[in-house]
Amino acid sequence: MIPLHDDNPTETTPVVTVALIIACVLVFLYEVSLPPSLAERFIYQYGAIPAVIFGYADLPSDMVALPPMATLLSSMFLHGGWMHLIGNMLYLWIFGNNIEDVMGHVKFIIFYCVCGVLAALSHALIDPESQVPMVGASGAISGILGAYLLLYPRAHVLVLIPLGIFTRLMYVPAGLVLGLWFVMQLLSGGMSLGHEGGGVAFFAHIGGFIAGMLLVGLFKHPHVRFFNPPPRHHRTWEY
Repeated sequence: MIPLHDDNPTETTPVVTVALIIACVLVFLYEVSLPPSLAERFIYQYGAIPAVIFGYADLPSDMVALPPMATLLSSMFLHGGWMHLIGNMLYLWIFGNNIEDVMGHVKFIIFYCVCGVLAALSHALIDPESQVPMVGASGAISGILGAYLLLYPRAHVLVLIPLGIFTRLMYVPAGLVLGLWFVMQLLSGGMSLGHEGGGVAFFAHIGGFIAGMLLVGLFKHPHVRFFNPPPRHHRTWEY
């Protein structure tokens, strides 16, 4: 299922969500403008490398741009390709505005960064001697998904379901969309254990999602309830 839109209105303008999307797009455009050798150097400079973070390896001195722990933040603005960027920004746009709405702009950016850092550390701890850079906003966005699951599991999400040469659009509960997404991360993470080299950092997704669920209660406005009912003006299914 590919989410396209939710039916969950907001009361405030999601300026931080929009700013994060713009920042990620601009950084990626800069990445792809670089020659391949410089683009690889850029990734190693600003990506989060577990072995460097935990002191098992060091970058050459001329490549050090930030303290190792700071790359846990900078890596959130890098992406490995167009599909990586588009997928992350789609999820951030659909679900981020509601979480920003219930936290406020300042708390939301703190929540986003904390979830992103905890997500990267979750993946890094699986293989702390890995020298493969971690890049992407998906760990932080996973935190948003975890928060959304607890706050709006009964909201409706319009999803695209590919069925061979056919596709179908339908509204399904957010709890189903996000619950299935998390189960897929768990299964994929389990199958990825023992495999070396690059790929999808499933344990960053898992760690970020759990972090979001644990932290949302501390960051949301006190009057916002968990498990909010869905808006009444939408049907459950749409074809």
